[in-house]
Amino acid sequence: MNGYLWVKSFHLLFVASWFAGLFYLPRIFVNMAMETDEKANARLLLMAQKLYRFMTLLAIPALLLGFALVGIYQIGIAPPNGWFHAKILVVLLIVGYHHGCGRLLRKFEKGLNTKTHTFYRWFNEVPVVLMAIAIILVVGKPF
Repeated sequence: MNGYLWVKSFHLLFVASWFAGLFYLPRIFVNMAMETDEKANARLLLMAQKLYRFMTLLAIPALLLGFALVGIYQIGIAPPNGWFHAKILVVLLIVGYHHGCGRLLRKFEKGLNTKTHTFYRWFNEVPVVLMAIAIILVVGKPF
């Protein structure tokens, strides 16, 4: 297997692992928003903190390997590459979502959460949509 396939394989591995965290952390937020028991809430908060740190560590190689695919292997450089520009936008939105999860976590840590479990249920759907768009852009290259 050549270098390109190794980089691509590890990029996909880290992206999938990162997304596991992006899918699960808002589910913890749903439970934290509903929980009334202080001890259970403290346990959920600890889980959320550990998960956020771990998924941040997974995001770094996912992004660096994505940059390597562009910088070294020139993926998305040759026209037509409208799909690539759109994918970069989606990646920026995913990074923003990740950052937003961190901000929401800090609110929970300070006891300042004002959002309901319903909000977090909808918030939890965002990474699914972003992942679907990214996959369609990369595989289908629609423009």
